[in-house]
Amino acid sequence: MQILYVHGKGGTAEESKHYKPLFPGDEVIGLDYQTFSPWETGKEIRAAVDELAKKHENIWLIANSIGAFFSMNAEIDGLIQKAYFISPIVDMEKLIVDMMKWANVTEAELEARGVIHTEFGEDLSWDYLSYVRSHSIKWNVPTQILYGGNDQLTTLETMKDFAEKHHAGLTVMENGEHWFHTEEQMAFLDDWIRRCSSFGH
Repeated sequence: MQILYVHGKGGTAEESKHYKPLFPGDEVIGLDYQTFSPWETGKEIRAAVDELAKKHENIWLIANSIGAFFSMNAEIDGLIQKAYFISPIVDMEKLIVDMMKWANVTEAELEARGVIHTEFGEDLSWDYLSYVRSHSIKWNVPTQILYGGNDQLTTLETMKDFAEKHHAGLTVMENGEHWFHTEEQMAFLDDWIRRCSSFGH
């Protein structure tokens, strides 16, 4: 079996090494994508999965944060047998609108200027918002989601709504954050993957 890892913002394909001990006997690789928009990165992910599908019948996906959002925009449903999403961005429109509120930017301003840089380091883009609004997520892969109770980017309500609509399993780590990185959080994450993968490997 082949495991593909798609990292989040600021991450790297190297992070895939963490997951190798969790899937002994299987190949785990990370995708080092070079673009940062759902329409471009989606194509990169699709191309990588197409290549893997030539050699492997069984492909599982592990995707982190925006990596999960990009993956759901890659039209790979039919090629992936199972997915693990860690702190996925499941409602990008809501997140962008929230960021616009934080930055005190109106839709009219964003449309007029195209791109607006914010004090918190994220660029707001009218093209990005328009794309998200015109491309609703279609995702029909058996999926398990890990969510941190202190996630600042997505509310538990939004995550529950997504899980329900897509028949995904949802595990909440009460004191987890959007970025799972402490020893305790990573131990919880590893245990979650082991438990989920024991059903159906």
